[in-house]
Amino acid sequence: MTAAPHTSVLLDEVLAAMKPAKGETVVDGTFGAGGYTRAFLAAGASVIAFDRDPTAARFAEGLPADRFRLVQARFSEMAEVAGEGAVDAVALDLGVSSMQLDESERGFSFMRDGPLDMRMGEAGPTAADLVNGAETAELARILYVYGEERQSRRIAAAIAKRRAEQPFSRTLELAEFIEKALGGRRGAKVHPATRSFQALRIAVNDELSELEEGLVAAERTLKAGGRLCVVTFHSLEDRIVKTFLAVRAGRTPGGSRHAPPVAAGAPPSFQLLFNGAQAPSAAEVEANPRARSAKLRAAIRTAAPVWRDAA
Repeated sequence: MTAAPHTSVLLDEVLAAMKPAKGETVVDGTFGAGGYTRAFLAAGASVIAFDRDPTAARFAEGLPADRFRLVQARFSEMAEVAGEGAVDAVALDLGVSSMQLDESERGFSFMRDGPLDMRMGEAGPTAADLVNGAETAELARILYVYGEERQSRRIAAAIAKRRAEQPFSRTLELAEFIEKALGGRRGAKVHPATRSFQALRIAVNDELSELEEGLVAAERTLKAGGRLCVVTFHSLEDRIVKTFLAVRAGRTPGGSRHAPPVAAGAPPSFQLLFNGAQAPSAAEVEANPRARSAKLRAAIRTAAPVWRDAA
């Protein structure tokens, strides 16, 4: 049976920027439940989709085999799979997918009880491993850097004290503990554990490094004139994408802490499709509250060579 359709964030804006067409090859770097892919296929394009989550395959049922391929891999591997300079467009819809949030057994949501897992794939340490095993200072750093949590030291110290007696194993258990450690809800609209859960998920899946590598991979994979569209959901992701595109478009004098240094004078490998970022409409946010923090940035690949990282 074909999986239920999924509403993708900023879909109209992504389609307007990417302009997928018959005869073109598009990379959907974050297949998820297949919302973008279905739209690209409907426009006549062929799609090479990537997802490290093996359960995403169920959303590929019924898609045309002659124009669609799903690869269980990270999107940073797209150049090796699709070939350098071989595709007309690349789309990246970052962060955790709605279907992963909605499945309690994946352990992504602090609103549903499940094992403290948070892995997008099958390999590597879980969130429970991190929470129960990381040094207190390292745990605080993760919460502060990846979650922008100002109370990171307080939370980490409380976790360290509690795990010495009883390790954490469930999502609601951790969420309720963090809420209590921070003095309760106190009328806050956002759950006190929101930033901590974001930080743990990013750390478990190495999401920021994957994004940095994925942007470089997209640069290698796109043809001259190819379009890159990236949808982000929080400031850390957006900052990396903004910096990468600004540097590659020649808008800044050099690199940044999110982009490796490059040889001086390299010609721009991207041209910004529009200045700044596009946000969802009020109507979309009302229909899908998860879209409220989304931002779209887009650029066109120039004919310049791929930038080579400095030694």
